[in-house]
Parts: sequence; C-alpha cells; structure tokens
Amino acid sequence: MKYLQLGDRNVSQLVLGTMVFHMGDLDGAYSVFDRFSEAGGNAFDTAYTYSGGDSERVLGQWMKHRKNRSQTFVIAKGGHPNSSVPRPRISPEEVRAELEVSLIRTQTDYFDLYLLHRDDEQIPVSTIVDYMDQEIRRGRIRAAGVSNWSPTRVQAANEYAMQSDKHPLIAVSNNIGLAVAKKPHWSGCLLTDQAAWDWHNENQFPLIPWSSQARGFFSGNFSPDKPDNSHVVDIYYTDDNFERLNRAQQLGQEKGCTAIQVALAYVMHQPFPTFPIFGPANLDELSSSLGAVEVELTAKEIQWLNLESGTLAS
Repeated sequence: MKYLQLGDRNVSQLVLGTMVFHMGDLDGAYSVFDRFSEAGGNAFDTAYTYSGGDSERVLGQWMKHRKNRSQTFVIAKGGHPNSSVPRPRISPEEVRAELEVSLIRTQTDYFDLYLLHRDDEQIPVSTIVDYMDQEIRRGRIRAAGVSNWSPTRVQAANEYAMQSDKHPLIAVSNNIGLAVAKKPHWSGCLLTDQAAWDWHNENQFPLIPWSSQARGFFSGNFSPDKPDNSHVVDIYYTDDNFERLNRAQQLGQEKGCTAIQVALAYVMHQPFPTFPIFGPANLDELSSSLGAVEVELTAKEIQWLNLESGTLAS
C-alpha cells in the first residue's frame, strides 16, 4: 500500500468505498474490509445516504468487532439531497442532524474527515466554515472537507478560515479519472476540469476522487458495440475515451497488469495528492484494484494515456 499525508494522519492512498454494503451480508462486507486492511488500507468512505444508512452501520459493526477504530480513517459525508428535500441540505441545522445520526450508526464518537456531499452557493462560506469549525472543536469531526465544490468556493472558504482563525477545509472530493466524463454523473456533481486540475496542482490540495475507475469502463466489459449500460454510455462513450481504453490495454499488456489497474494507477499518479475511492463489491474486484498499487507510471506514460502525446517513444 502507498500512503500520503491527509491532515495530520498518514492515510492509505486507496480509499475503500462502502456504498454497496448492507446489513444483510455482513460476512461479505467483513471479508472485503479485512482483506483491504491486511493489504495496508486504512481509509474508508461512507455517507449518510448510502444503502439507506447500512453503509455506516456495516462499517461501524466491523470496527467494533475488529476493535480497530483508532487505526481506521473514516471519511463520512452529509448534506446530500433526498426525495423530500431535493436540494443540498447543508445548513448548520441539517448537517448537525445528519452528523448525529451518522455517528450513532457508525458507533463512533468522531469522524476523521467529514465532507459536505454537495454545495449550496446561497449559503455563505462563512456560515459553513463557522459550523464545521465548531464541530472540530467539539471533537465530533477531526477535519472538514467538501465534495462537489468548485475551487472558487473552496478558496473563498479557506481564505475566510485563515482570516478568522478557524479550521480550513483540507480536501475536496470531486470526480477525476482517465476516462473523461462528457457531462456530470448526477445533478450537483462536479468534474475536475483543466482549471480545477491546475488549481489542485498549484496548491497541492488533496483530491479524493469518486468514480475514479469510470464505473468499470476499463474492465473489458464495454466497447462501442455494447451500449447496454445506459449510464456508462451517456457519461463515457466517446471516441477519445475508447482511445484511452485502447492505450490502457496496450500499456497493461506491456506492464503485465490490466487496463483497469492502469486507469486507477493513473489517478494515483497525479502531480498533487490524490486518494481515489474505489468500490469493490467482492474479493475479486478488491484484489484487482489493489494491484494498481504496484503499477508505476512515468510522466510520459501519463501524458500518452491522456492523449497528450501520440507516442511513447523517447
């Protein structure tokens, strides 16, 4: 496993996404969590909305049974729209209510990193920073971050935090991957475009990418003549992405790994700190993704994979 600094913790660069796990299959979840932990993984991603709350419950049960809460870096999220409130629910009152429920479900007194799942630009960054700072000082969260926020809003929030002696945001969770999405995956989601990439690189600001493996686009199950998965088709079916897939397959053959491992390694090899979230549903998918840790990519290979050059020749 590879590790990077996130806040004041040494955190595994790969983050295990727990969205698909539920209380009806604790054995299956435990087997994946245990194997990830044995491989050196210590970072887990969950959210108030995932699996109707079961994602948090399963993770909490596992940490309780394994007695490893202090060794586990838990990234939790709140404020996602729901059917009754179809807007980001990130007012202090709404976030407080979800945070309290999430802590109970996860059977913990604190989260290592708490992210707001969406943004609502009608709420001033000062209001958000003040509230998150209060929760950090209370000890219910160790650090704060955001998901699906623009660099402009993050920058404004941290400038306010600096001026007012409050805790700053330490990470952003937006989408980035070798396959470039042609539109947002869902309403309110943000892609890491070139301007955002430049901002992360200039500021060395940590990014926790979701859908870093492009919904399985590099798994070998997708091709131009297989339009079965409408979501993947709508988001990733472009000529450029299929060329990226071809190059990932070619480079994988040369390196003795799979295209999906190359794609995940691509995200891990960005020139700023990245902690890609991956969501294996079983041990086979977990083992496949863990193999990306061993894949080393050069700067020229990164450029070639992203279609920035036409050849790998020196």
